[in-house]
Amino acid sequence: MRLLFSIGAVLVAGVFAGGDVAGIAAPSPKFEPPKFEPSRQQRQAADGDAQSVDVELILAVDVSYSMDMDELAIQREGYAQAIQSKEFLQALKVGPNGRIAVTYFEWAASSDQKIIIPWRLIDGPETADAVAAEIMKTPIRRASRTSISGAIGFGMPLFDENPYHGLRRVIDISGDGPNNNGGPVTVARDAALEKGIIINGLPIMVKEPSYSTMDIDNLDYYYEDCVVGGPGSFVIAIKDRDKFKEAIRTKLLMEVAGRTPERPVMHVAEKAKEPRVNCLIGEKIWSDRWGR
Repeated sequence: MRLLFSIGAVLVAGVFAGGDVAGIAAPSPKFEPPKFEPSRQQRQAADGDAQSVDVELILAVDVSYSMDMDELAIQREGYAQAIQSKEFLQALKVGPNGRIAVTYFEWAASSDQKIIIPWRLIDGPETADAVAAEIMKTPIRRASRTSISGAIGFGMPLFDENPYHGLRRVIDISGDGPNNNGGPVTVARDAALEKGIIINGLPIMVKEPSYSTMDIDNLDYYYEDCVVGGPGSFVIAIKDRDKFKEAIRTKLLMEVAGRTPERPVMHVAEKAKEPRVNCLIGEKIWSDRWGR
């Protein structure tokens, strides 16, 4: 089952401990991780393999021209602050290994992906601070086109190139528009799912859809039906600029702890259902606009 959430409607409520929505947004929340006792086999595996992690997490971040410079800056700060947060560090200890591997790359066109953070191990405050500092020191850039399929295709082999062994492999896609370049997004998604990779989504919907930026209505539905997939995959839609950083932190907490909210808030689309949004809508808009 794939779940779709509005960040304005669900944060900690139903995510970890059933607390109220202010659990993450408030200045001094206490994240209460679920009680978890790893088995002896899991403990032995973790002790015997320093490269074992709870999740291999790819953060794939949209830097297309439809994202304004303010959004790009907030996005960067959101990831850096989330990784350093007390809640994130507590969530890190939920799993049997107590550590994750993460890489962060930015994407635009099908041939435009740039790794900002190569694979890094995060196992506590020092390594989290180091990764956050790396994210913030790289100059912000923008580029043309939007190829979610290219981002997924670029991300898949990264799992085979890192030295870590995760219990889960997750590609986390954030973006503010549909795929309009490269292969069909559903083909890329299905190829990833066949490899056992989970794809989660963070559709950014803080601006009114515009012909000039090729945005669409119901981008959250597009992500839910055309982009995400895999066991426990989910979408968190950002519809309020003020909730941007909050949403990123919520998403990372769920991914690190291997959790999804206990109840859907807006809409649950069953796998057998027809997509509510044409998964080639971005390509159609581009063709109608430019005639190619």
